[in-house]
Amino acid sequence: MFGFRYVKSSPSQYLFQYRDGRVVREGTGLAFWYFAPKSTLVGVPVTAVEAPFMFEEVTRDFQQVTLQGQVSYRIADPKRLAEQLDYTLQADGKYASEDPEHLPVRVLNAVKAIFRNLLQELDLRDVLQGTERLSSSAHRGVAGTGSLSSLGIEITALNLLAVKPNPETARALEAPMREEILKQADDATYARRNAAIEQERMVKENELRSELSIEQKKRQVRETQVESERALLEKRQQMQAQELAGKVELEQENAKLVQLQTENKKQEADAKAYGVQALVNAMKGLDARSLQALVLGQASPETLMALGFQNIADNAAKIGEFNFSPDLLRQLAKQKA
Repeated sequence: MFGFRYVKSSPSQYLFQYRDGRVVREGTGLAFWYFAPKSTLVGVPVTAVEAPFMFEEVTRDFQQVTLQGQVSYRIADPKRLAEQLDYTLQADGKYASEDPEHLPVRVLNAVKAIFRNLLQELDLRDVLQGTERLSSSAHRGVAGTGSLSSLGIEITALNLLAVKPNPETARALEAPMREEILKQADDATYARRNAAIEQERMVKENELRSELSIEQKKRQVRETQVESERALLEKRQQMQAQELAGKVELEQENAKLVQLQTENKKQEADAKAYGVQALVNAMKGLDARSLQALVLGQASPETLMALGFQNIADNAAKIGEFNFSPDLLRQLAKQKA
């Protein structure tokens, strides 16, 4: 209305109002009315910007590598940048030139130049093994770049995320490490086998020691059994010796008894012989009938009857007839029964 316009900037945008070639108002988060025909607005973003990069470079040993990373920067001095680049705002809030769009390219070109200078002094192995040192050196180099410092740009961070050689070189570099890894795997396998063999040897030694201990125990048991059997045999022999000594002593006593009995029987026989001799001597003068009568005087009735029958038999020729009475037969039968 009548050339007046209202503008409002965010806290992340540093806004300048120029009038008659002089700055009349500047700052972040401003809101004001201005007369458009006589005023020029310049807006510089002060937020941190992260710009990814990926480009190829050559090392000192002429090996091509691909660098991939990210650089973070911010505009620390908006006034200095506004004096050198065109950040003029149009009525619709867009920039009047393409300078704001080219600023990331300027930063990335500076980063690329720093990495190129660094890689010309390093071999491929040094680059691959010193990524962190390379990133730190590049950060310091970009931060000290005069073209960026003159624009008031501050490099807040530079991270090198990956360094990749070409596939053929990568395979060639990986070969020794792959062989080393395979060697370590083989060594681990051999170590595991050796450990298994050692463990098996220890197990067998333990088994042999156990068997040896068992055999020793068995031998001790057998020795104990032999000692027990020997002790029992000695006891048995002692008992047999005692029994034999008892039998010998008994036999000796029996021999003494037999000898004594023999002597007694001999004395008895001598006594009987003496009596018989005396009887014989006494009967020498007697005739046969007297001697028979003397003997029959002491004989039993059966003997007397037997003697009677014998006499009858001897004189059977002289006897014509002989009668037995029933009483005699009854008496003979009764004696037989």
